[in-house]
Amino acid sequence: MNDVLTLTGLVKIYKKGQPGEIRVLDGLDLNVRSGEAVALVAPSGAGKSTLLHIAGLLDQPDAGEVAVSGRAATGLDDRARTGLRRQDIGFVYQFHHLLPEFTALENIVLPQLANGVSDAAARKRAIDLLETVGLGPRADHRPAALSGGEQQRVAFCRALANGPGLLLADEPTGNLDPDTSEQVFGALMTLVREAGLAALVATHNPELAARMDRTVRLSQGRLEG
Repeated sequence: MNDVLTLTGLVKIYKKGQPGEIRVLDGLDLNVRSGEAVALVAPSGAGKSTLLHIAGLLDQPDAGEVAVSGRAATGLDDRARTGLRRQDIGFVYQFHHLLPEFTALENIVLPQLANGVSDAAARKRAIDLLETVGLGPRADHRPAALSGGEQQRVAFCRALANGPGLLLADEPTGNLDPDTSEQVFGALMTLVREAGLAALVATHNPELAARMDRTVRLSQGRLEG
């Protein structure tokens, strides 16, 4: 298995140079390999979202290096970072953020069209993904006609529409009841295994974390485990 995400010596400081500055990340290191699901666990406010934003090239560290799919990203300009993020990284958040005026299928097709994929190929890819998570029959439904768990499974499919190697998920089951969380987690693991993804998943759920390949804990700006 290859390292898809490599974080080396990450430092992130808020209120830099001021009294009471907060060192959210303090020399943090992490590797996530293809086909591996890693649970990221930490108390609220410890910096999980900051770490995911830096790993996803949405923010830059004050020091350290980020590499995605073997490509160093820290020194890239905004255009190159956007291109790498669009091609190689998929995001899922606690709330699905689906476009309400479009169907489940169309929500998965749109990011592919933005990436230059033909309409026919994008629709086939969308249907295949929806069938993988058991939502083939719901392809033509808009988000308002889907349950919370169904909406989140569509969000997973949308995140993987362009075939990224890395999936970043921030509390993807945090807004769901236990039974629905189980369905969504099952869909997540199916997609990770079938696509050979590297997945870094922030979660407060210890039972779900224990079922991933390994767990890392963010404490005082560094990872344990």
